[in-house]
Amino acid sequence: MLIADTERLQLRELTLEDAAFVLAALNDPDFVRKVIDRGVRTLDDTRRYLQEGPLAAYAQHGHALWCVVRKSDGALMGLCGIIRREGLPDPDVGYTFLPQYRGQGYAREAAQASLDYGRNVLRLPRITAIVDATNTGSIRVLEAIGLRHEGELFFGEAQAVKLLYA
Repeated sequence: MLIADTERLQLRELTLEDAAFVLAALNDPDFVRKVIDRGVRTLDDTRRYLQEGPLAAYAQHGHALWCVVRKSDGALMGLCGIIRREGLPDPDVGYTFLPQYRGQGYAREAAQASLDYGRNVLRLPRITAIVDATNTGSIRVLEAIGLRHEGELFFGEAQAVKLLYA
């Protein structure tokens, strides 16, 4: 299912056929260091992650991480979406991109499309973002799409910054 269509990108729901791409994204060293190590190491692990994570969340909430596809060539570049996380009261916008697609404005474009979808289609009253406090690049992206610093918290064992879109 197509979620958003921007100038350069499409955001669509993930499928089990995306397992190899998702495996690469979840095991990117920057993702593991700055976000979380999901412990997904094989294609079978990835299919299970997809079934129990994004695919289940689509059915339950109508949103989760989506696949970011470059329109010009169909390249699968990253994951972006609106996520409901255990222990947090509000859904949050989150993303990750494979290294070769960073620094080109794709994260900002995808995050803006996700935020717009959350506000205009899902009608979510509050959308936040939780970011590792040392991840200044992601903080800049999220501030560029209108989120503002709301406070700090520990997310897992890492010091994190909470940003709010209101």
